[in-house]
Amino acid sequence: MAQDPSDYLERRRLRTGAAGWVLLAGLGVSYVISGDYSGWNFGLAQGGFGGLLIAGVVIAGMYFAMVLGMAELSSALPAAGGGYTFARRALGPWGGFATGTAILIEYAIAPAAIATFIGAYVESLGLFGITDGWWVYLAAYLLFIGIHIAGVGEALKVMFVITAIAVLGLLIFAVAAVPLFDTANLVDIAPTAAAGASPFLPFGYLGIWSAVPFAIWFFLALEGVPLAAEEARDPERNVPRGIVAAMLVLLVTGALVLVLATGALGAQALSESGNPLVEALGGSTAGVVVNYVGLAGLVASFFSIIYAYSRQTFALSRAGYLPRVLSVTNGRKAPTLALIVPGAIGFLLSLTGQGDVLLNMAVFGAALSYVLMMVSHIVLRRTAPEMPRPYRTPGGVVTTGFALVVAVLAVIATFLVDPVAAGATLGAFALFMLYFAFYSRHHLVAAAPDEEFAALAQAEAELT
Repeated sequence: MAQDPSDYLERRRLRTGAAGWVLLAGLGVSYVISGDYSGWNFGLAQGGFGGLLIAGVVIAGMYFAMVLGMAELSSALPAAGGGYTFARRALGPWGGFATGTAILIEYAIAPAAIATFIGAYVESLGLFGITDGWWVYLAAYLLFIGIHIAGVGEALKVMFVITAIAVLGLLIFAVAAVPLFDTANLVDIAPTAAAGASPFLPFGYLGIWSAVPFAIWFFLALEGVPLAAEEARDPERNVPRGIVAAMLVLLVTGALVLVLATGALGAQALSESGNPLVEALGGSTAGVVVNYVGLAGLVASFFSIIYAYSRQTFALSRAGYLPRVLSVTNGRKAPTLALIVPGAIGFLLSLTGQGDVLLNMAVFGAALSYVLMMVSHIVLRRTAPEMPRPYRTPGGVVTTGFALVVAVLAVIATFLVDPVAAGATLGAFALFMLYFAFYSRHHLVAAAPDEEFAALAQAEAELT
């Protein structure tokens, strides 16, 4: 007996109207802010200060261009699938699933990397003899998945408070680091024999490219803001405003920590640190404060990316691309299994304790999704010029074309840093695509919002 489509969707309904643009901007900052507290500094070991600085400028340009493109797409197609929704409309089921899978890989692995950084910050606090270990990671996953299961309104408000504390911590760090700043510390890595090597670029020109994945950590997961579209008030207006506002905040915070932390401690020492901002301030009172607040920053990103992976899993499952049981929501309109299953996978990955390796794997998924999303923007500008767009990207396809080129270079850069980790992530992506090829593409749900977008577009094309 065929299932009633209305009943199917009723059991897979999110809570609407839970967030305005301020909460959405806070969500965007919270996705990323852990990248200011830890992870980016490993890029100093790849490119030195100069290489990471140049990579950071290029990547900031890519993200700003990409955010402007996504603002247009999210205003035109406000659904919980985010990038998957955009690609499904532009590139068909194969392109949609490929984009959704790349995003899901990013969001499932990024919390695992952040969990290892949380462990390092917890251990440095020295409270009650707590040490970095698997049980710290497990406690983080259990606590924050539990809050999300309680419902999105509560989760976003808690996230916003934690994020505000984390931003305050960065301001405290900046004030305390200024007196410690020494320009000689920026270039204290000895130049190698690489082409173009100098004190500013100790690993030469290739070091700039190798630093790209770590520069991405300053902005990684910002593209997740459109995943909240179905739960936002007036999403056509508020999602674009939220994502652009978040980008502007992150440009400032990223620049502050890159220059001040490196100048305070030195590029060589900072390149190996699990809690770089704390070590940059030494044993000062400000360092202790930043240690506590830094933990809040890591928690903010960990907390919010759990939200992101659950919504991406929910959207793919609701449309039949992943097992449909993953999109069933509870009485609080939270997708329970979409929160738990990717979380369990992330926890298992965190047990490796290799935060830098996990970071590179997450960046591979992110950069691949950026390529596909920018292609989607360009395709929709060409094939659907009449589609309502409450917000339009300044510069149009030139803007997103620039982001596309840099994203392709970023995918390649993950293989420069760690070809084994990037290759393993590519293998996982291939397995998802095989699952789609042999099973799920034959079991899609026509009544799902993303499939309806595509069906309506096809019908309109046939009429014209």
